[in-house]
Amino acid sequence: IMKGQIQDDIRLQDGDVVIVPTYDELVKITGKVKRPMFYEMKNGESAATLLKYAGGFSSDAYKKSIRVLRKDGKEFSVKTVNDIDYSAFKLLDGDVISVDSILNRFNNRLEVKGAVYHPGVFELSGSLNTVRQLVEKADGLLGDAFTGRAVLYRERENLTKEVLPVDIQGILNGTSPDVALQKNDILYIPSIHDLQDMGQVTISGEVNKPGSYTYADHMSLEDLVITAGGLKESASLVRVDVSRRIRDPKGTAEPDMIGQNFSFGLKDGFVVDGEAGFELQPYDQVFVRRSPSYNEQVNVTVDGEVLYRGDYTLNTKSERLSSLIQRAGGVSRYAYVRGAKLRRVANEEELRRMEDVVKMVRREIGDAMANTLGLKVDSTFTVGIDLEAALANPGGDADLVLREGDVLTVPEYNNTVKVNGAVMMPNTVSYADGKSVKYYLSQAGGYSANAKKSQKFIIYMNGQVAEVKGSGKKQIEPGCEIVVPNKTKKFNFANVVSNATSFASLATMLASLATMMK
Repeated sequence: IMKGQIQDDIRLQDGDVVIVPTYDELVKITGKVKRPMFYEMKNGESAATLLKYAGGFSSDAYKKSIRVLRKDGKEFSVKTVNDIDYSAFKLLDGDVISVDSILNRFNNRLEVKGAVYHPGVFELSGSLNTVRQLVEKADGLLGDAFTGRAVLYRERENLTKEVLPVDIQGILNGTSPDVALQKNDILYIPSIHDLQDMGQVTISGEVNKPGSYTYADHMSLEDLVITAGGLKESASLVRVDVSRRIRDPKGTAEPDMIGQNFSFGLKDGFVVDGEAGFELQPYDQVFVRRSPSYNEQVNVTVDGEVLYRGDYTLNTKSERLSSLIQRAGGVSRYAYVRGAKLRRVANEEELRRMEDVVKMVRREIGDAMANTLGLKVDSTFTVGIDLEAALANPGGDADLVLREGDVLTVPEYNNTVKVNGAVMMPNTVSYADGKSVKYYLSQAGGYSANAKKSQKFIIYMNGQVAEVKGSGKKQIEPGCEIVVPNKTKKFNFANVVSNATSFASLATMLASLATMMK
């Protein structure tokens, strides 16, 4: 079967009986052979026959001997069989044969590293057995090779290592004797760059490709600016700063100064103001400042009931709501100015404070409830404004200063009032001029059993919130919302968050809490 020969293959006929007797010997071979497994052997067959069944040794097998683990009826024994005895050594039932791998070492290996044209591993031979021959085999030294001293790492007989200094320049010139090599020698020829910290220079700020660049001798500020892709449109041409380390290798005391700073003016990328002939040094840091007179467009949006809705670029950093409405052509005759609201993009500081609020709320109410409510930081929030007062008194306190990303929405008139919170049936009802809060609560079935009547409040369309005072007749406006909070024995965030669903978004609540935490 192993050889694919079928001349002795008997054709079976009806009524034939095939008897498969038990094996005589079953042995196992492991390790570095091509087919390691169990094999059935006949009595008297040798280790050579087993190796033949196993396909022979693999390429990394140690072929000088094999190891046999044998059971003698009382205990285990180990037998080492040399290669000349493979054919004579007879196997027994239960034998386990192990074939080891070759040693992980070389008997003729040389290596050269460093400043040569072809570093790598070479063969120790009759024609390659000295330092000079090894360097020539690697095609010689590079131009930056440090020839004053090379290092030869050598392995002793006891496998410890030693370092031998080599005068590589003297050997190549013939003024110093050549050094004979041994197996596993490693020759390292350093580069002058390995022995000298060349460092880098760094440029940041208003350049197209800020970052760190490799230092080169006689590198000027202009060279680095060009390497960094040139100046941006926003770069200042009158203020480019260079900071430099103070180095004193022979110093023995801590200096008073820890750095030097230089300032330059540029024109068309060239230095026109500063130290003449200034050259950079390793680890210099260059800062290209932003021009204080350069500003990118800052856009805001006005939407809703204005004549010319859309995006507008602010003319000044102090432009206000009234100016934006004027530039948009004023409000339309259908506009409900008191209900106008401002949507603002949170800056980094506001986002950080809102994140702190979210973490605090999560600690109070737990992650599960926070996830159910969808409690997370939103990048925008509503700012409570009074556009009617802003238009009546431009430049006054109500006339808010705008900032980038603001969206001002002037809605249509909305003559409904929403009743929410701890009432029998939350409802939206028609606005009736002069009616008290009690009237609107009755439209929602009145208070529920757990209502906190004394702390009801009103949320207006413009995002402002007011506590109900007295009957609240003068406080009710079209489009507003009356909220009755639940009774709680003590203040807790669960109640705050549950009531916060009445806001335009949770971000409004978070922004309000974040403002209170300042």
